[in-house]
Amino acid sequence: MDIRNIAIIAHVDHGKTTLVDKLLSQSGSFRDHQHVAERALDRNDLERERGITILAKCTSVVWKGTRINIVDTPGHADFGGEVERILNMVDGALVLVDSAEGVLPQTKFVVGKALARGLKPVVVVNKIDRGDARPDEVHTEVFDLFAALGASDEQLDFPMLYASGRQGWADATLDGPRQDLSALFDLVLDHVPAPVVDAEAPFAMVATILDYDNFLGRVLTGRVEQGTARLNMPVKVLRADGSVVETGRLTKLLSFRGLDRVPVEEAEAGDIIAVAGLTDATVPDTVGAPELAAPMQASPVDPPTLAMTFRINDGPLAGREGKKVTSRQIRDRLYRESEGNVAIRVSDSAESEAFEVAGRGELQLGVLIEQMRREGFELAIGRPRVLTRANPETGEREEPMEEVLVDVDEPYSGVVVDKISRRKGELRDMRPSGGGKVRLTFHVPSRGLIGYHSEFLTDTRGTGVMNRLFAGYGPWKGPIEGRRNGSLISNSDGVAVHYALFYLQERGTLFVDPGEKVYEGMILGEHSRGSDLDVNPIKEKKLTNIRAAGKDDAMLLTPPRRMSLEQAIAYIEDDELVEVTPTAIRLRKRHLDPHARKRAERTEAA
Repeated sequence: MDIRNIAIIAHVDHGKTTLVDKLLSQSGSFRDHQHVAERALDRNDLERERGITILAKCTSVVWKGTRINIVDTPGHADFGGEVERILNMVDGALVLVDSAEGVLPQTKFVVGKALARGLKPVVVVNKIDRGDARPDEVHTEVFDLFAALGASDEQLDFPMLYASGRQGWADATLDGPRQDLSALFDLVLDHVPAPVVDAEAPFAMVATILDYDNFLGRVLTGRVEQGTARLNMPVKVLRADGSVVETGRLTKLLSFRGLDRVPVEEAEAGDIIAVAGLTDATVPDTVGAPELAAPMQASPVDPPTLAMTFRINDGPLAGREGKKVTSRQIRDRLYRESEGNVAIRVSDSAESEAFEVAGRGELQLGVLIEQMRREGFELAIGRPRVLTRANPETGEREEPMEEVLVDVDEPYSGVVVDKISRRKGELRDMRPSGGGKVRLTFHVPSRGLIGYHSEFLTDTRGTGVMNRLFAGYGPWKGPIEGRRNGSLISNSDGVAVHYALFYLQERGTLFVDPGEKVYEGMILGEHSRGSDLDVNPIKEKKLTNIRAAGKDDAMLLTPPRRMSLEQAIAYIEDDELVEVTPTAIRLRKRHLDPHARKRAERTEAA
């Protein structure tokens, strides 16, 4: 059977997974009356809750006798490591662009990687049914982007379709029949080349995706680069340097059919398959026949730019809400994650019972922490910090920079420019984007953006949209102002009391409700001033036998400010931690004892 391998790449929320749903249903991959969830490929709970793709997934459809293997990729820049690996096992790419939002930073990132690999993309202007669609302008933007990224003449001559993934149609013209996706299927068959492989050479496959199965163990997915894979055949695993990691057998050979992985006896060169039976192989090792002489080439992945410290939870409430609390359990889980996710690096910290975890951004590390807390782990997380480097030529200190694209209503553009300028950002471009909105382009140090997103939403009354993308390294920009307010810190262990919190809310914004467990050193709220303040949240009203002439005033509490995990991580300062358990997210000081905090402050000042 003929094979085509394609990846669907786009900016976050431009409709990749929804389009795959329609491709599957119109190709006959679902049975009649089969109930299939919307965004069927987003299978894990976090993906469904957040409405984003976190892990790349493979599926396949058959159209006119040709099997089309489709890989749905993440759209968020923090998961760019997934996209880079996926592009190595496909021969074509569908670039989806929103008909109203147009080209955004992540579109640039993934298209640049695809063009560098020599792929000839097919452009699909999606969401044509939007009221604010501007397809002709978006077509011009895409062409300009390809030209700016150094596309060849052949790549610049890209075919383009107009589509609505939700409604399930694609046409070559705006006034087409709008019936189905047959035009897209046919274009893939005509424009995407079949894989160029050597079927007679010894079997070899580069592991591109690693996941775990309760019954099969480690499952490695990749494209058969050469030869034929057969069930139970002996194989060896090679690292990039040519060293042999292990030898074993392919106890399971799985091919993708619609949403399912189906056992097969053999797989030919060019097909995308999953194999099981190996214990140490990981991404991007080469799995090959025993006679294979050298590993297949795998592309390097961009280095991580942000690091956090994961440590055991040593607070007074430790072990009460989670089952996995020891440093050994945390260490094993983190190193297992780094095996399958090449964009994450884990190392032992200089501190005892703590680990340094480096990744692409706050969202990627936040997703890892959220997965761990749902698995029953208790952790204490330190403030994110950027990873700097020395310039290879001059030796000067450099820090990661990001390109930030902001779409905002005109009245709020001034405050956005002001706030980002204070964070050492440079305004590179400012142009109207229609509908009373302005599009601003900045270059900002990555550390200047830590904790800014929630402030941005407040400043723009929730109407602004901010997209960011790693743009390389630039000279160190010097100190950047952080949080201006201090913390309200508990000086007692116990349960927070309504009476005490009523009088504390005059001092700032509270993070806790009456009845919540509190402990010495826990952060109860944000102080209205720049300094920290120790307070007593468990102080009760003194009861006497003397009645007041009037009733007590009704003690109304303002609802506390609740933070998501990402907001909490971005909020804390260097001397603070986020305590994460399966049931709670708390903020606390690194040193719970006030005397230890004073000593640490004096040491740091010295």
